[in-house]
Amino acid sequence: MPQPGDFGLTSIKGGVGFLIRVGQWLNGDGFRDYEHAFIYVGDGKIVEAEPGGALLSDLDEYSDRPVMWSTGLIPLTDEQRNLIVQSALAQIGTPYSFLDYLAIALYRLGIKHPGVAKRVESSKHLICSQLVALDYDHAGLPVTDFPPYLVTPGKLLNHLLRLKGYAKLAKQVQHSGRNSLNIQAAGDINIGRIR
Repeated sequence: MPQPGDFGLTSIKGGVGFLIRVGQWLNGDGFRDYEHAFIYVGDGKIVEAEPGGALLSDLDEYSDRPVMWSTGLIPLTDEQRNLIVQSALAQIGTPYSFLDYLAIALYRLGIKHPGVAKRVESSKHLICSQLVALDYDHAGLPVTDFPPYLVTPGKLLNHLLRLKGYAKLAKQVQHSGRNSLNIQAAGDINIGRIR
């Protein structure tokens, strides 16, 4: 069960979902069926960025499809949860922009024209994953190694999949009786003593 401040990832049906998957693939994020991100703010409500702008919606809107949650993977204090929720609620009404996917793809391809960078870095419009990344950044918790303006749903998914893998491995090590573990990934990650 998600808690306020957790984020979720889910699929978008139809042609829009397919276009977002293609955009994520162009950005090097794979071709997985998780194209949408949102912040759970409590009481069955989420804040999400959609083509009409960021809005407060019912979580039940996604009850017919799987949701991958950050719950339990990213430890949050009560203060961090409150900051994330406040930041998400403050984003309501922020315009959406499909052009951010193109701008992010151009940036990834090495086309770093100042106009493209300004377009992507501007907080005057957001795609769903940028909303999540900005809200977490506001609470002092970057959710990927990328700046919020370059975060796609695929980057959030890859981050959660890495965390799930480490959590599973840490649990296996805990049960095997070993007391420490180093994982070679983007760098050494020391899980530390596992008791």
